[in-house]
Amino acid sequence: MIGISVENIVVDIPIYGAGSRSLKNNILSAATGGALKTRDGDKLSIRAIDGLSLTLNRGDRLGLVGHNGAGKSTLLRVLAGIYEPNEGRIRTSGRIAPIFDLGFGMDPYSNGWDNMLLRGISLGLSLGQTREKMEEIAAVSELGEFLDMPLRTYSAGMAARLAFAISTSITADILLVDEALGAGDAAFLEKAKQRTDKMIKDSGILVLASHADMMIQQWCTHALWLEHGKPRMMGDVDDVLAAYRNAVASA
Repeated sequence: MIGISVENIVVDIPIYGAGSRSLKNNILSAATGGALKTRDGDKLSIRAIDGLSLTLNRGDRLGLVGHNGAGKSTLLRVLAGIYEPNEGRIRTSGRIAPIFDLGFGMDPYSNGWDNMLLRGISLGLSLGQTREKMEEIAAVSELGEFLDMPLRTYSAGMAARLAFAISTSITADILLVDEALGAGDAAFLEKAKQRTDKMIKDSGILVLASHADMMIQQWCTHALWLEHGKPRMMGDVDDVLAAYRNAVASA
């Protein structure tokens, strides 16, 4: 059974090498949006998530909205198992695919084929599973003989095509996406849209963090507005987006 259960979690991100009374701390607090906490003398941390609970089941498509530092990316990383909550409990059931940085796990000195293997493994696929998808990835990327060349020789658009083709080759029970999936040049965008739509449709649960209202309206069934790590509002996508935009406009 596919599902996510988050029970009153608190996530503190430690800050190393900073004293408790400094201009730097004030700037950090303002920039991240989280509350600075002092622990064990001068050891500081940012409270990135503060008392969050939610339950997601198969078919749920949740969009995360909020200002930079509101806790959206931190929540995705907690769901992915990258961060552990300091308090509360989180339970997930199903295969999780985190897509945060398309270029993560890729080596500029390796060719396109080898980077398919590296990126596939970083996404949780086995070597055999990645090999089975390589011809499909090659066809989607449209890079042809360039796949035999080192990644460092690619243009930015070509590298984005390869990373996108690899990242969207997976099928996940729980799909975690941070911001848009960049796909390179304009001629590739329609294929990219169709492939992204299919990946999201095939996933059991989607959690998407984005500043783009259109993305959340297109792909999500409901939304969660986070503010300073705390849940401010959760519900219908249009209702949450309207409330959030009104708050931003009146701030």
